[in-house]
Amino acid sequence: MTLARTGALVADAVRADAAVLAFNVITLEHAEGIAAGLEAAGVPGILQVSENAVRFHGGRMTPLVAACREVAAAAGVPVSVHLDHVQDVELARAVVAGAGRLGISSLMVDAAHLEYEANVATTAELAAAGHRASLWVEAELGAIGGKDGAHAPGVRTDPDEAASFVERTGVDGLAVAVGSSHAMTAATAELDLDLIARLAERLPVPLVLHGSSGVPVATLRAAVAAGIRKVNVGTALNVGYTARVRQYLADDETVTDPRKYLAPARDAVRDTVAGLAAAVGRG
Repeated sequence: MTLARTGALVADAVRADAAVLAFNVITLEHAEGIAAGLEAAGVPGILQVSENAVRFHGGRMTPLVAACREVAAAAGVPVSVHLDHVQDVELARAVVAGAGRLGISSLMVDAAHLEYEANVATTAELAAAGHRASLWVEAELGAIGGKDGAHAPGVRTDPDEAASFVERTGVDGLAVAVGSSHAMTAATAELDLDLIARLAERLPVPLVLHGSSGVPVATLRAAVAAGIRKVNVGTALNVGYTARVRQYLADDETVTDPRKYLAPARDAVRDTVAGLAAAVGRG
């Protein structure tokens, strides 16, 4: 199947009052497992590579992103490639410059760590550059919880401030703070569904939910019904991945071939993605 574009997947979700699922990739096994899970559920999705993942790979974006492009292009369902939580302006510029070559169709500009006016200026500059390269651009107003203590629990996105931010920056999608947090290993987060509905009504762009691994499936479905159109998942994949590796190594202390334990780890990613895609993803 031809490599999909994030903007088209999100637009389809908007028309269907549904959401497209986006899964974080750290290794090739993540990408392969995600694609297999989406295929098993028969729904489209997004492979996303974060700035942290690029840093893990020695600061070199191309090898992992190119692998994601090939995995996405070979998938039996529409899959796109997205760069997530990019704070480094130079990396963002490299994403824009290499988008066509690497199959990247979307970028999240994460300037939420900056003061508000600096966030607006940086996001607007990079959104304009991204649009010139035909990228769908996501941003974040105020950091979502759980990232290095980014903000205290209970902080929420203000609809009026968010509307002004979207107008001034020209972004295509907005990640909002509605009760979820990054890096949660248990699904116990409670979302402000009323706020999601008010944001969806107020803003002219699709809403993105980060930290979705910490949200119960029933609540994720309710969030989509309230107006979330892109759902980001990362930690839930790693919980299953590492559990399978630990189990295999504990059962066989003599194993040296990484394929022996990475295969079940990849299967765990597949199973997690398939379950979430079937329960939440757009059909």
